[in-house]
Amino acid sequence: MPRRPSAEKKAPKQIYTIYSPRYFGYKEIGTTWASDPSQVIGRTIWVSLYTLTGDFSKQYLLIRFKIVRVKDSVAETIFYGHKYGREFVRSLVRRGSSRIDGIFNLTTKDGFDLRVQATAFTLKRVRSHSIKAKLIRKAMKKILEEAASKLNLSQLAQEFVLGKTASDIYQEAKKITMLRHVGVIKSKVLKVPGWVYTEEGVERELKEAEEIKEAAT
Repeated sequence: MPRRPSAEKKAPKQIYTIYSPRYFGYKEIGTTWASDPSQVIGRTIWVSLYTLTGDFSKQYLLIRFKIVRVKDSVAETIFYGHKYGREFVRSLVRRGSSRIDGIFNLTTKDGFDLRVQATAFTLKRVRSHSIKAKLIRKAMKKILEEAASKLNLSQLAQEFVLGKTASDIYQEAKKITMLRHVGVIKSKVLKVPGWVYTEEGVERELKEAEEIKEAAT
């Protein structure tokens, strides 16, 4: 009886350690297995802001990172989106109040395309198609588009998760109606520029991380 040809042996899998971007502290956030580094590129991971900051009050906010480079056994990432946890969003809804959502497409200064959702929770009921609701969405759009046009992704991501953009929206929208909470509750990167996957991406990230650090001091 003729022997069947033996199947090719698969390359042994290696473990890769995933790190957050330098503008999020370059911290170990997980691991992944692959038999070739090219298989790791493009994978994503969700972590809570609490994991990065140690601030338990930020556990409700989840950040998504995408692997864009591999060096030896280290997988480097970029910010790829974020969202509020479902239970936290549910806790913000109150009887007799309203939720006003705005979804916008943005392009950052350094060429990333994003889709962003901002949400305002009012103290009193506001109809979704009322003038007040339209004015709030208009304020959201103006502030988000202005921020994206002036900031790189690294800077905009920081403003999203730390609440700077939401605070700017709140300050403008509170002139229209009384508010309980405003947040940029979700974002997703739709397009990543090609330079991100090269050494230029590393150089830019190092420079931007240093600028963010200096701005915070």
